[in-house]
Amino acid sequence: MTTTVGIPAGWPVTEEQARAVQDELRARVVLDERGPEPGAGHVTGVDVAYDDERDVVAAAAVVLEAATLRVVAEATAVGRISFPYVPGLLAFREIPTVLAALDALDRPPGLVVCDGYGLAHPRRFGLAGHLGVLTGLPTIGVAKNPFTFTYDDPGAPRGSASPLLAGSDEVGRALRTRDGVKPVFVSVGHRTTLDNACAHTLALTPAYRLPETTRRADALCRRALREATAHAQGMSRAGAGTQAPR
Repeated sequence: MTTTVGIPAGWPVTEEQARAVQDELRARVVLDERGPEPGAGHVTGVDVAYDDERDVVAAAAVVLEAATLRVVAEATAVGRISFPYVPGLLAFREIPTVLAALDALDRPPGLVVCDGYGLAHPRRFGLAGHLGVLTGLPTIGVAKNPFTFTYDDPGAPRGSASPLLAGSDEVGRALRTRDGVKPVFVSVGHRTTLDNACAHTLALTPAYRLPETTRRADALCRRALREATAHAQGMSRAGAGTQAPR
């Protein structure tokens, strides 16, 4: 079942408003908890897909049994795009539908893995941090690219890592999840440590570069978007076909 989401009342509409919300919420990030143990309990992937022309965003939350990586629950949500595209403020486009998808799950999500950033963000508050603070859940970000940050290429073997740096500050790690394959970029969102975030990422990548959480959530949100836009097109055609004669 897919939840339909509206833009929340009072949602930021300008860059200035969004940055003020980031500043307020960033102060609540918890960085001194280890977080759940890898391979125990549940771990949940979240992801979103857009159709900007039709003003539609779809989010998916997929719960995996951490020990087996078996899918045990999933939910989707569809809504309007809630903020313009502004680098560094993408969470404001995604949060309402992601929260709705998480709320629709029939069990606790455990650790939440975002396809994006936590501390590895220009304002140190990417989607993983934002989502963690709003929900209270432990969160991490596992991104496909290093954004604006620098890193030395980690060693070729799986499990090799190197610091992801903003100047001299470590904001995440480049982590090799497959031998000789481009690394992913791991950062803390909320209520976990970087070491633990990397351990979870390795536990979630037994066969592919990207975590199973991300792969499953990506496929599901894309499907939800296709279904939502196909339904909207069908309604539009039906409406056009039932116009009163002139």
